[in-house]
Amino acid sequence: MTLSPLELGTVRLDPGVFDDRRRLNRAYLASLQDDALLQNFLLEAGIGDQSWHLQPSQDSVASRGLERHWGWETPGALLRGHFLGHWLSGAAREVAATGDALLRARIGTVLDGLERCQLENGNGWIWAIPPTFLRRLAEGLPVWAPQYAMHKTLMGLVDVHRDLVDERALQLARAATAPILDWVRGFDDDSFQKILEVETGGMLEVWADLLAATGDPVYSELLDRYYRRSLFDGLLAGRDVLTNMHANTTIPEILGAARAYEVTGEDRWRTLVEAYWKQAVTDRGTFCTGGQTSGEIWTPPFEFAARRGEKTQEHCTVYNMIRLADVLLRWTGDLSYADYIERNLYNGILAQQNPRTGMVAYFLPLEGGARKHWGSPTEDFWCCHGTLVQAHARHSGLVFYSGDDELVVAQYIDARASIATPTGEVLARVEVLDNAGYVGPDSNAGDAGDPHRPSALRLRIEITSADGVAHRVRVRIPEWASAEPALAGDQRVERVDGALVIAHPGGRTSVDIAFPFVLTAVPIPDEPATVAFVEGPIVLAGLVDREVSLRGDLSDAPALLAPDNERQWTQWLPGYRTVGQPTSIRFRPLYDIRDEPFSLYFPVAGAVGE
Repeated sequence: MTLSPLELGTVRLDPGVFDDRRRLNRAYLASLQDDALLQNFLLEAGIGDQSWHLQPSQDSVASRGLERHWGWETPGALLRGHFLGHWLSGAAREVAATGDALLRARIGTVLDGLERCQLENGNGWIWAIPPTFLRRLAEGLPVWAPQYAMHKTLMGLVDVHRDLVDERALQLARAATAPILDWVRGFDDDSFQKILEVETGGMLEVWADLLAATGDPVYSELLDRYYRRSLFDGLLAGRDVLTNMHANTTIPEILGAARAYEVTGEDRWRTLVEAYWKQAVTDRGTFCTGGQTSGEIWTPPFEFAARRGEKTQEHCTVYNMIRLADVLLRWTGDLSYADYIERNLYNGILAQQNPRTGMVAYFLPLEGGARKHWGSPTEDFWCCHGTLVQAHARHSGLVFYSGDDELVVAQYIDARASIATPTGEVLARVEVLDNAGYVGPDSNAGDAGDPHRPSALRLRIEITSADGVAHRVRVRIPEWASAEPALAGDQRVERVDGALVIAHPGGRTSVDIAFPFVLTAVPIPDEPATVAFVEGPIVLAGLVDREVSLRGDLSDAPALLAPDNERQWTQWLPGYRTVGQPTSIRFRPLYDIRDEPFSLYFPVAGAVGE
């Protein structure tokens, strides 16, 4: 069974943690000023304000104009201009999903600036970096990754066209193709393969997108030229070409292969995607968070103990691997990919966004006593700033899918959708009943509620339509469920292939579902006595300033931790504390941690007194 995403604008998030994070992200997108977003493009075109471009010393940061963009966006920085493309992509998706009029107008203003820069530069050149960077790249001179920065602008333009049907954005991207095509045609294949060894970002993906949008054979030519033999042929041969490879160089290339398959139908591209997933995930494993990488490189298969440090789990890799899992979910209908997405949403995307400021943590450190290092609104602009603003604009697109005359609920996120069927409109809603803590003003013990914090994730699925407008709704049963789901409400539900299928006959159908979970200890594969504690999909962080050893029975994780401060007023609280240890340690969900020191992994020895 293949799945399709619902049309943008037919799904809306309801209040809950994911909508909270989306709103933080939207506020950040709106806070950035147009001239600052365009600053390096205008300077490259010779039409920008150059009075402020020299960065002052650190002791005069306050005087240098924080509305301007610094860090990787400082004028003269080698990747300058990369963030604008991410901003366009994030803003376009937010507009398409919510109808945000302010951001729509802002996108138009930014396109005005890019159009002017392209005209001033001539020959289609639209970027914030000079053409000489491509010459330096070809000559092997220091230049970092110009194609990476160039791709981001093309990506933003393509996303504005696709999400908002903006023809001007497409024309700007098509015009920008001309100088790249001229440059590529100046090399024979072997010479260009050497150039492809330097990070190209998602160039392959954008060529596939432009081929789909235009049908121009130029983009088929570019698809073939950007086939990186050293990576792709190694994957097809089954060699381990990922260990110690820079991860986020390769994931966008595989996303490009995925898009090339969708556009051309050529099986070679799909085979590459499947081989990559097998080598990156199935045959390599993940940390307890669902993420991977340390210092931006892939770890050896199932050997993670020596790779826990201050630069574990790069945000960009988490975001792009979620995108890859989404591709495979749509191609196959296999809901195990939705399990992978869920684990990474909570313990990567949410965990690496500050729940108060909305800023990003480039890495999620996994050393003992780690702290998250948050970026600032205008002082950093790391690559992960870019994936931050895209990731939190896309939550609504991960909840529902359409397939085989049914609606699939893939994620347990408060949201609602409108589905057009041949017989009429069907409205569907997912409500997370107690995951956010609120259980109602009159929920006391006994018949009105639970005496203690429930050990289940509870949902309400509501489907409404006109009488006789029937539809099926398939709800994922999560891989972490510890027992059969408990059901209440309309009993038109059966279990089919790892999912609950609700037969909605028309009118109103409401089903309450409880997915039980237990606290589990998840070991590091090559150090099995060192574990993390996980409840359902959520990793728990111990509030300690160093690595701490525990004593107890690893086979009985619930005996090591007990609920802590579980209730206040009308809310269940998610904390735990250690039991029977020399010092008590409190645990909270990783995605709630802001500035506190924490550890995820704890060595566990025999019981106290042995």
